Amino acid sequence: MRIVLLGAPGSGKGTQAHRLAERSGIPQISTGDLLRAAVARGTPLGLEAKAVMESGGLVDDALVLGMIRERLAEPDARAGFVLDGFPRNLVQAAALDGLLAELRQPLDAVVQLEVDPAELVRRISGRRSCADCGRVFNVLTSPPPSGAAAICPKTGAPHRLIQRPDDNEATVAERLRVYEEKTRPLIAFYQSRGLLRVIDAEGGLDAVTQRLAQALAAPAAARPRRAAARKRASRRKPARTAGRRRPTARAAKRRPASRKAPARAARKKRAGSPRARKAARRRTRR
Repeated sequence: MRIVLLGAPGSGKGTQAHRLAERSGIPQISTGDLLRAAVARGTPLGLEAKAVMESGGLVDDALVLGMIRERLAEPDARAGFVLDGFPRNLVQAAALDGLLAELRQPLDAVVQLEVDPAELVRRISGRRSCADCGRVFNVLTSPPPSGAAAICPKTGAPHRLIQRPDDNEATVAERLRVYEEKTRPLIAFYQSRGLLRVIDAEGGLDAVTQRLAQALAAPAAARPRRAAARKRASRRKPARTAGRRRPTARAAKRRPASRKAPARAARKKRAGSPRARKAARRRTRR
């Protein structure tokens, strides 16, 4: 399946994307990971992104879409993918639609992970990520594993956990405001395309994972009826104006003649016959 996971910061979409990718055998595609990998490998797009980031600018959508295009061309993405963290706004969503249509890899589902704002604040303050591989953990909801699973796949050593500078309560409110303004409109965008599913992302990790699996197995919510009703209404012919309708030629042909018409025709016929003219001459002689 080709899937996009949506949700506010701290909703757990990165964790659920990782679990879904492992269970389904498809790659998890995170734009942050793509940027870091492209910069590390020194690809043309990576070098361009590095120059932008070092100058303090933001990597534009065209660069990110180019990296997504390259990633989707890899063999492991043929069976599907899970997009995590992209798109973030309507412009990116429209651009992604165009790219996937060009590649003939349209989305199968978009899942919105809903979490109460107070819970989001709590989760974000407990979030940690590996400084080397970028994998995200949460000391409150999904703590780092122990044993062999605690080894970073990139370094072969234990994960070096760090807290992002913006993963604190002081900046959470602004991040959530930006999400509501820029990313929340994507719900209506994908609902109008019949792709959206919405799940409750609060509770235990396994419970959320189960809800996600059930949502993907179920059909998407129906498209809004209002747009369909407007479309049907536009196809209807305009109503006839009030007043008497003019009969068609066929109807006029079938309409019976008035009662006076036969009498007039009979008088005219009698007056024009030879017998009628002869009788008239006799009357005048007398």
